[in-house]
Amino acid sequence: MADDPSRIVTVEIMGQRYPIRSALDIEYITHLATYVDEKIQSATELSTGGDTIRIAVLAALNIADEYFRARDTGTHLGDDLQKRATEIEQIVDRALEQFR
Repeated sequence: MADDPSRIVTVEIMGQRYPIRSALDIEYITHLATYVDEKIQSATELSTGGDTIRIAVLAALNIADEYFRARDTGTHLGDDLQKRATEIEQIVDRALEQFR
Protein backbone atom coordinates (compact mmCIF):
# COMPACT_ATOMS: atom_id res chain seq x y z
CA MET A 1 0.00 0.00 0.00
CA ALA A 2 1.33 3.44 -0.86
CA ASP A 3 1.83 6.24 1.66
CA ASP A 4 -0.19 8.78 -0.37
CA PRO A 5 -3.94 8.15 0.05
CA SER A 6 -4.74 11.02 -2.33
CA ARG A 7 -3.31 9.29 -5.42
CA ILE A 8 -5.79 8.96 -8.28
CA VAL A 9 -5.76 5.91 -10.55
CA THR A 10 -7.93 5.85 -13.67
CA VAL A 11 -9.53 2.52 -14.55
CA GLU A 12 -11.86 1.47 -17.32
CA ILE A 13 -15.03 -0.53 -16.74
CA MET A 14 -17.59 -1.12 -19.48
CA GLY A 15 -15.81 1.38 -21.71
CA GLN A 16 -16.14 4.13 -19.09
CA ARG A 17 -13.11 5.67 -17.41
CA TYR A 18 -13.27 6.13 -13.63
CA PRO A 19 -10.80 8.15 -11.56
CA ILE A 20 -10.31 6.23 -8.31
CA ARG A 21 -8.74 7.93 -5.30
CA SER A 22 -7.00 5.26 -3.25
CA ALA A 23 -3.89 4.33 -1.33
CA LEU A 24 -4.07 0.78 -2.73
CA ASP A 25 -1.40 -0.44 -5.14
CA ILE A 26 -2.05 0.65 -8.75
CA GLU A 27 -1.74 -2.89 -10.09
CA TYR A 28 -4.19 -4.13 -7.47
CA ILE A 29 -6.75 -1.46 -8.36
CA THR A 30 -6.34 -2.32 -12.04
CA HIS A 31 -6.81 -6.01 -11.20
CA LEU A 32 -10.00 -5.19 -9.27
CA ALA A 33 -11.33 -3.11 -12.14
CA THR A 34 -10.64 -5.92 -14.61
CA TYR A 35 -12.42 -8.38 -12.33
CA VAL A 36 -15.45 -6.10 -11.96
CA ASP A 37 -15.51 -5.47 -15.72
CA GLU A 38 -15.53 -9.24 -16.34
CA LYS A 39 -18.38 -9.69 -13.85
CA ILE A 40 -20.37 -6.92 -15.50
CA GLN A 41 -19.76 -8.44 -18.93
CA SER A 42 -21.00 -11.77 -17.58
CA ALA A 43 -24.10 -10.11 -16.09
CA THR A 44 -24.69 -8.35 -19.42
CA GLU A 45 -24.73 -11.70 -21.21
CA LEU A 46 -27.27 -13.08 -18.72
CA SER A 47 -29.49 -9.99 -18.66
CA THR A 48 -32.32 -9.38 -21.09
CA GLY A 49 -32.36 -5.62 -20.45
CA GLY A 50 -29.67 -3.09 -21.19
CA ASP A 51 -30.11 -0.96 -18.06
CA THR A 52 -26.61 -0.16 -16.80
CA ILE A 53 -27.60 0.15 -13.15
CA ARG A 54 -29.47 -3.17 -13.25
CA ILE A 55 -26.46 -4.90 -14.79
CA ALA A 56 -24.12 -3.32 -12.22
CA VAL A 57 -26.39 -4.53 -9.40
CA LEU A 58 -26.42 -8.07 -10.83
CA ALA A 59 -22.63 -8.02 -11.04
CA ALA A 60 -22.39 -6.69 -7.47
CA LEU A 61 -24.67 -9.49 -6.27
CA ASN A 62 -22.47 -12.07 -7.99
CA ILE A 63 -19.36 -10.60 -6.37
CA ALA A 64 -21.10 -10.48 -2.98
CA ASP A 65 -22.12 -14.13 -3.41
CA GLU A 66 -18.51 -15.11 -4.11
CA TYR A 67 -17.34 -13.16 -1.07
CA PHE A 68 -19.92 -14.70 1.29
CA ARG A 69 -19.29 -18.22 -0.01
CA ALA A 70 -15.55 -17.80 0.55
CA ARG A 71 -16.17 -16.40 4.02
CA ASP A 72 -18.68 -19.13 4.91
CA THR A 73 -16.42 -21.98 3.79
CA GLY A 74 -14.07 -21.15 6.60
CA THR A 75 -11.70 -18.87 4.73
CA HIS A 76 -10.17 -16.73 7.45
CA LEU A 77 -10.06 -13.05 6.58
CA GLY A 78 -7.09 -11.40 8.20
CA ASP A 79 -7.17 -7.80 9.36
CA ASP A 80 -5.35 -6.63 6.22
CA LEU A 81 -7.78 -8.42 3.91
CA GLN A 82 -10.78 -7.05 5.82
CA LYS A 83 -9.30 -3.56 5.56
CA ARG A 84 -8.86 -3.99 1.81
CA ALA A 85 -12.46 -5.20 1.46
CA THR A 86 -13.63 -2.05 3.24
CA GLU A 87 -11.48 0.12 0.96
CA ILE A 88 -12.87 -1.65 -2.12
CA GLU A 89 -16.40 -1.05 -0.87
CA GLN A 90 -15.61 2.66 -0.54
CA ILE A 91 -14.19 2.74 -4.08
CA VAL A 92 -17.37 1.15 -5.45
CA ASP A 93 -19.54 3.59 -3.46
CA ARG A 94 -17.65 6.58 -4.89
CA ALA A 95 -17.88 5.21 -8.44
CA LEU A 96 -21.63 4.64 -8.10
CA GLU A 97 -22.08 8.22 -6.86
CA GLN A 98 -21.24 9.36 -10.39
CA PHE A 99 -24.45 7.72 -11.66
CA ARG A 100 -26.77 9.34 -9.12
